Amino acid sequence: MVAAFPSAPDGTAPARPTRVIALDALRVVAVLGVVAIHVYAAMVVDPGIQGTASWWVAVAVNAGSIWVVPVFVMVSGALLLAPGPHRDGPGAFYRKRLLRLGPAFVFWQLFYILVVRLVISRDDLAPGQILASIAAGTPYTHLYFLYLIVGLYAVAPVLEAFLRRGGQRRAVIFAACVLGGTVLTYTIASLLSAVGQEHSIVLSALTQWIPYVGYFLAGWALRDFAPRAIWLVGTIAVTAAVIAEIVWQSGTRADHPVLNTVMPLGYLGLAPALAALGVFATFHGLFARRVLRPRAQRVLAMLSDAAFGVFLVHFVIMLVVRAAFAQADAPVTGSLAVTTAIWVVVVVLSFAISLGARRVPYLRRLL
Repeated sequence: MVAAFPSAPDGTAPARPTRVIALDALRVVAVLGVVAIHVYAAMVVDPGIQGTASWWVAVAVNAGSIWVVPVFVMVSGALLLAPGPHRDGPGAFYRKRLLRLGPAFVFWQLFYILVVRLVISRDDLAPGQILASIAAGTPYTHLYFLYLIVGLYAVAPVLEAFLRRGGQRRAVIFAACVLGGTVLTYTIASLLSAVGQEHSIVLSALTQWIPYVGYFLAGWALRDFAPRAIWLVGTIAVTAAVIAEIVWQSGTRADHPVLNTVMPLGYLGLAPALAALGVFATFHGLFARRVLRPRAQRVLAMLSDAAFGVFLVHFVIMLVVRAAFAQADAPVTGSLAVTTAIWVVVVVLSFAISLGARRVPYLRRLL
């Protein structure tokens, strides 16, 4: 980042490091939030504890983590829209990225359909239903992200070419226009549906990526954000306030139908977009001038590289761990302590599997 790496003694600009602390930290924190969303959701939807202090904590963790997927996309934008990955042209970019993702793209869809849905969950799925879920780009709860990221990889060379000589100003304006248009479209759809003109946004396997282009661009536009202390404090305060509003709105959703129509809670809503931008900017501000010890940097990089594997494997781990707790007669949806314990176990096991698999030549291509 510009503010973090001053000129060398001879006046030349130093080369950027291969790792950016803020991006590695964001990826790790974001995947912890993804696991938390899925684990604590069971408490949020439990009517037996609704309104209790434990329920509000679960809502705070669940709704307060709504920024994690947009931030994942922003991290990808900050890395993939840089000139470096496109130096050898679109063909080389596609071969390196899409072919690397290909084995995981195929394997995890088959795994979650054949093993998780048919064997573990014992879903009664007809072949037509399976094909329909694949055509929709939603073969399992979280696997839409595979279609999303492939789509963004596909358009990355086009976006990079437009951004290359436009500087920071072009990047910021382009990101603001695309993301602002997406949020407005999502809000208009909510308003139309509220007045009886059903206008839901329907995505398929070929379009899952489109609503996230704004976040992809925003990651590149904010890649060098390194504000002075007073601006960083303001960014943190505003971001915390936005996340608090999201938690309150989520917990009182039934009492405020108009608010939920005007400001829908979803990855493409106004408040979640502001939260994602704020979290991304905050991490860049906090780590722009930080230098980690070599060992800490290596550990952070290792955990960051394992984050995608954690994202892919954590859901099946959660199902197995939750079943194990249930067999031990633990209240898996009504107890905050048990739910937190499940989250910890799922995180540890998921990272262990991802880190271990990355050491095996063939398995590492799946994670």
